Amino acid sequence: MELDLAGMHQLAAGQGIDPETLDAALSEALRLAYLKTPHAAKHARVELDPRAGSFTVWAQDEIPGEPTEDDPHPAPTLGEEYDDTPHDFGRLAAATARQVISQLFRKAEDDKVFGAFSGQKGKLITGIVQQDVKDTSNVHVAVGDVEALLPRREQVPGERYRHGERIRVYVVNVARGLKGPEIVVSRSHPELVRRLFEREVPELVSGAVSIMAIAREAGARTKIAVRANTEGVNPKGALIGPGGARVRAVMENLGPEKIDIVDWSADPAKFVAAALSPAVATGVQVISEKNKTAIAFIHDDQLSLAIGKEGQNARLAAKLTGWKIGIESAEARAKKMAESADHSDGETEE
Repeated sequence: MELDLAGMHQLAAGQGIDPETLDAALSEALRLAYLKTPHAAKHARVELDPRAGSFTVWAQDEIPGEPTEDDPHPAPTLGEEYDDTPHDFGRLAAATARQVISQLFRKAEDDKVFGAFSGQKGKLITGIVQQDVKDTSNVHVAVGDVEALLPRREQVPGERYRHGERIRVYVVNVARGLKGPEIVVSRSHPELVRRLFEREVPELVSGAVSIMAIAREAGARTKIAVRANTEGVNPKGALIGPGGARVRAVMENLGPEKIDIVDWSADPAKFVAAALSPAVATGVQVISEKNKTAIAFIHDDQLSLAIGKEGQNARLAAKLTGWKIGIESAEARAKKMAESADHSDGETEE
């Protein structure tokens, strides 16, 4: 049966598909197509002849075995191979070939996309918002010829995504899905903020400064803890930049989100105090290192600042440090300590 194998090989080569892969897929597809024809033999193989541009279906019939006392139900044996290529197989063979080539091309394209994006996981990419009327809960982001998905869970509450708008997104995952590669991106991931700072701050790229922790409530506020790895470098100053230029450039990508940059410390008390910025802690008492609990003492006029709107500042400080932080009035503590001192003095005098 004729089949333009040379033309198919040429087409496949253009997509980076080797002849062996095409031949194996084509042989199997033609074999399965043959098995669906009337009176097809149960056992068959397809032999391709690229030079002649043809293929042959070689079939084998089952020959029942002779029962014996030792083996009353013997397995059948296979007879000689014979040419059983159906005469009217041409149209079906051509349709099967087209389907195989189309599937291989799609797989090759998917592999190319997957290969290009598998190394992008955890990185920042720029894309163009594409709204899909059939998929209103998710936002589609075009990155070159590929569409990435910005699911609702990765979107920033209150952030609007307009069709045709350029946005920077963080690549959360690249996987092989049922319909090809699935690229999931995020606008709410804490690591998006890290990657944005890396674009603006050379000291982060060189390693002179490290971001040690990030706590983020996307769309509202982010806290970042930084430390210097090189003497003489001001880590907070590096991220803020001259006249606040660097932090401003990052905030332009985040909309109204505020950013607090604080000094990281290996000393839990110092780190907890810094994390409550912009409030100033007069002191921090570590209650339990094992349970990571501490109390921060704040002046009365700064208590609401330390707690933040709806508890946000205290919540982010706890997330940033990994510690449970209680907040108490510095004045109330001083008063309590003074009373305690007076009481102990009175006992001594007695």
